[in-house]
Amino acid sequence: MGTPEFAVPALNALVEAGHDVAAVITQPDRPRGRGKKTACPPVKDRALALNLPVTQPERIREAAFVQFLKDLRPEIVVVVAYGKILPKEILQMPPNGCVNVHASLLPRYRGAAPIHRAVINGEKETGVTTMYMEEGLDTGDLLLQAKITVGPDDTTGAVHDHLSRLGAGLLLETLALIGRGEAPRVPQDGSRSSYAPPLKAEDERIHWARTARQIKDQVRGLNPWPGARTCLGGRLVKIWRVKALEGRPGADRPGVVVGCGADGIAVQTGAGQVLIKELQVEGAKKMDAVDFLRGSKLAHGELFSSTKAGETE
Repeated sequence: MGTPEFAVPALNALVEAGHDVAAVITQPDRPRGRGKKTACPPVKDRALALNLPVTQPERIREAAFVQFLKDLRPEIVVVVAYGKILPKEILQMPPNGCVNVHASLLPRYRGAAPIHRAVINGEKETGVTTMYMEEGLDTGDLLLQAKITVGPDDTTGAVHDHLSRLGAGLLLETLALIGRGEAPRVPQDGSRSSYAPPLKAEDERIHWARTARQIKDQVRGLNPWPGARTCLGGRLVKIWRVKALEGRPGADRPGVVVGCGADGIAVQTGAGQVLIKELQVEGAKKMDAVDFLRGSKLAHGELFSSTKAGETE
């Protein structure tokens, strides 16, 4: 059971290792992109390429789908970013349980957006966890964990790709241990838990009164999707890459442009400055700040704001 690109390496690993994948369960095709054209989930595309049977239930609690799973008689159900909560009836169905690959070091960052939240929060370390699933949200007993270091310039995209590959390998190790009857089962310490809720529009908005470091972490944490946003002259601007200039003092108002040059656009924050290196004005493509400046009259003293006219903070 899986849906996005994150789950594709795990599916590949299962097939390459010789596991008998009885069925691939993924979410229904949905409209995507600017044109809202109906598109298949990445897991479906890959499963079809591997000649695996694919099922896309709209509601996994429906009697027909539950009976479909019962008829499969799976020894184990592997779940990787499926995007739906499994009911108790399914969780208890396979004799070896349901095993989930989660993109955090549980019990930290339980929930839907663990990679985004870890990068936005400036974490220097994250990882993947395999766990037995239960009815709670990412609260099941732990199997294995693997850690990575998050570099100061790593984006969510880079961390995502690293963890998806790492998780695929960890899944194979986990299944091997379960097959031999040697799998650990470690209860989570709920006192150390934290939550990674889905991203909202407010998470995208840059508040320039924050520190340069916080803004940099927000920008890289929202890259490549959905992007950190600000406003300039009434137009929406997405910021894709910045450099934090934490030692730069300044009495200017947060959001004010304090310099434009070959290095980019320097903007005052609540503590320090950020140097915008890559941005995207609404209706245009991403571009380097230097290219933007060639076609713009942006000058010292202009203001990036958190909201467009008519919006509230």
